[in-house]
Amino acid sequence: MKQPEPVQQVKYRRDTALQTLVGAIPYAQFLGIQFERHGDELTAVLPFDENHIGNPVLPALHGGAIASFMEVAAIVELSWAMLWEELESGRLSAQGMAQNMPRLPKTIDFTIDYLRTGLPRDAYARARVNRSGRRYASVHVEAWQDNRARLFAQATGHFLMPQPPLSPSGGR
Repeated sequence: MKQPEPVQQVKYRRDTALQTLVGAIPYAQFLGIQFERHGDELTAVLPFDENHIGNPVLPALHGGAIASFMEVAAIVELSWAMLWEELESGRLSAQGMAQNMPRLPKTIDFTIDYLRTGLPRDAYARARVNRSGRRYASVHVEAWQDNRARLFAQATGHFLMPQPPLSPSGGR
């Protein structure tokens, strides 16, 4: 019987893969978006930054910063869901992923409902994949600040899934 992998190795593999995935999105670094991981569940974090303020009179977070934050959360969640099985089965290592980064889903459309003002503080988002097929995926995102039950924005996005590279024999 095969011994289970030590917990530190599992955590390192998952965290390295997530850092690699987020690192492949330059705009995520520009905005300072981070991700907290608990098992396979991700929470996106947009730490407060004065540069995210759109209306200094209120002050309120800029709608474009909110939209970008939520779109990045959706893309990372969708990509993480695609990679999770490969990563956990051992078919994909964190180092292999870093050397050969899988292509990310492409946004088809992204619709946002601004429910209330984004206050000048940290924001959080969770994305849920509603449907994911070989060519198309649908993702729902919810964003909050101090109280998860009081969303300040929600969004639905549709994405074109990356196609796997052709195998040398010409098949997929």
